[in-house]
Amino acid sequence: MGLLATVTPQGEPHLTMLSTIRPYTPDKLVWGQFTEGLSKGYILENPQCGFLIISLDKQIWMGKASYTHKSKQGPEMENYNNLSMFRYNAYFGVHSVYYMDLVSQSGRMSLPMSTVVFAAIKTIIARSLAKKQTEPKVLNSWIHGLFNKLDNLKFISYVDADGFPVVLPVIQTQALDAYRVVFALGAFSEELRRIPAGVRMAVFGMSFSMETVLMRGDFTGIQPVACIPSGIVSIDWVYNSMPPVPQQIYPPLKVEPIREF
Repeated sequence: MGLLATVTPQGEPHLTMLSTIRPYTPDKLVWGQFTEGLSKGYILENPQCGFLIISLDKQIWMGKASYTHKSKQGPEMENYNNLSMFRYNAYFGVHSVYYMDLVSQSGRMSLPMSTVVFAAIKTIIARSLAKKQTEPKVLNSWIHGLFNKLDNLKFISYVDADGFPVVLPVIQTQALDAYRVVFALGAFSEELRRIPAGVRMAVFGMSFSMETVLMRGDFTGIQPVACIPSGIVSIDWVYNSMPPVPQQIYPPLKVEPIREF
């Protein structure tokens, strides 16, 4: 599984799940588009990207890349559409291939599961003992269920000082109350402590049945929550990132009647 972080026209991070991201050459990445979404437009306006790749055996690669061009033909296009996922799919295939220059990368790292589990336990304690807020009602019951299921995957992203977005796995993240999510420090604690308070942060949640949601909000920094050093993100924007209709769900969009056909 791969995640691509792009930057919105407002300078905020945006996270997209990409099952097609992969190395192209030692210093280039490639990914294929088969669904629509906001990130495909953002990358054309701002080529600076972040990425994270995680394998089934919990090996991860993280880094930054710069978009260069896209193509609707060529060997990479043929290769994608010959994969079993697309070759026998009667409804959609890869219709565009995007190319990116590698700017930096972490190298292969193992996700420290014992640290992740311990951080999840600390997050449960912090969530249970923290004072709850009931307004505004941003996180619905489905989002609470997705984020509070401990084996679901969660990631955060923010725009670094160099203008490139950074992606970090923060699997212990849980819904705190009506509009906040919380994560106790665990893996990548040093990287999390370096994130300045007040930055806009994207929070992406995903189940293994491919249910996903993307949220954005203000990061309050690392602070004690029930005496446990934790990060809190106050969510003010929620986006359904699942097909067939990716769209904003909070603040709710006004439904307009169709008067012309």
